[in-house]
Amino acid sequence: MNDSVPAAGSASAAHDLPNENSLKRGDIKVLGLSALGGALEFYDFVIFVFFATVVGQLFFPPDIPEWLRQVQTFGIFAAGYLARPLGGIIMAHFGDTLGRKKMFTLSIFMMSLPTLLMGMLPTYAVIGMWAPLLLIILRLFQGAAVGGEVPGAWVFVSEHVAPRHNGLACGTLSMGLVGGILLGSLMASAINSVYTPQEVSDFAWRIPFIIGGVFGLFSVYLRRWLHETPVFAEMQQKKALAAELPLKMILREQRPAIAVAMAVTWILTAAIVVVILMTPSLIAGLEGLSRAAAFSANSLAIVAVCVGCIVSGYMVDRIGAGVTLVLWSALLGITYWVFLATMHSDPSLLVPLYCLTGFSVGIVGAVPSIAIRGFPPAVRFTGLSFSYNVAYAIFGGFTPILVSLMMTVSPLSPTWYVAALSLMGVVLGLWLAISPRGRELMRIV
Repeated sequence: MNDSVPAAGSASAAHDLPNENSLKRGDIKVLGLSALGGALEFYDFVIFVFFATVVGQLFFPPDIPEWLRQVQTFGIFAAGYLARPLGGIIMAHFGDTLGRKKMFTLSIFMMSLPTLLMGMLPTYAVIGMWAPLLLIILRLFQGAAVGGEVPGAWVFVSEHVAPRHNGLACGTLSMGLVGGILLGSLMASAINSVYTPQEVSDFAWRIPFIIGGVFGLFSVYLRRWLHETPVFAEMQQKKALAAELPLKMILREQRPAIAVAMAVTWILTAAIVVVILMTPSLIAGLEGLSRAAAFSANSLAIVAVCVGCIVSGYMVDRIGAGVTLVLWSALLGITYWVFLATMHSDPSLLVPLYCLTGFSVGIVGAVPSIAIRGFPPAVRFTGLSFSYNVAYAIFGGFTPILVSLMMTVSPLSPTWYVAALSLMGVVLGLWLAISPRGRELMRIV
């Protein structure tokens, strides 16, 4: 039995009933503009890391030790992650009280403008210590923006489509977010291919930031054509908005939903941080594997992730959230173990195995639909934003450190970490699919 059947009489269930078997033209426009905006916003957020070395050389004193420069540079990058929970919770509060669309548009503006300003920022040689100070302020704004954008976008698209397309909508949006990482990688490769290292240091590093900021601001304009979600509009009309502070309500009444959302977010961080972001560096240098080959295969794997996001989201709609989580968690754990074990023995299968593993990372397309379902509309934005951002800040921040420590025990230890979370996903998926309480959480209300 499908565990994604909407609750009768709900605001979501009432939306688009006459045509709920197929996506409407307006739904496709919403998904397209949302995915495009999400891709550009994530590009703006991750482009920093691709030019972190150059930025560190230009924005910190030239006479400090190189290791300290790297620590300070990546500290600024990490500051964006630390700002995510606070920014997400504040924007979600207003998203639940003032409207989804307003925060959806504000988030991309808060990302695009700082990105554009980063590309124009004077360096340490021009303004001294003001350079790193301004850089970290802009990075904090970026972190706050992405903290509101990701959960806000998932809520926005899921409330625009008919309930039976909830998974596909979230999967499509997730594809756009992952596509932003790919855009950043391709832009960095293009800049470093076209310009010499000296030219990159002189001026070319600014190009990706300026392009990202300009296109992001254009996306702000495009979002003007989107409408408020039918679910929120109906709540406004019926005066059914949260009667008290949304965060207080979810902490008191929605603890099981918070636990489920944080658990699947933990799985998401393992898939993205370990399999996609860390693995190229882990396998580069193995016998027969160059760094260039590892990162080239990584780009293809990210394309496979995008495909997987669509498929896993579609499966949530067709076979249910719990069953989908069971199947994709098992696929993730098995494929990553096979991939990493094979790379240590026969790296000739790098591309096909990494792409297959990347496809399994497409579980991130199912995660938002699962996380959203436990929260009622009045506090949905706040519930998802709190759960996702806090979990991502904790698990996303500590995963690289933990996996690096585990690597001192065995070169295959990253597979243990991913396998443990995959097992958790299987157990959680079975509970969501079989238990009455789990099935009730997975109803769209």
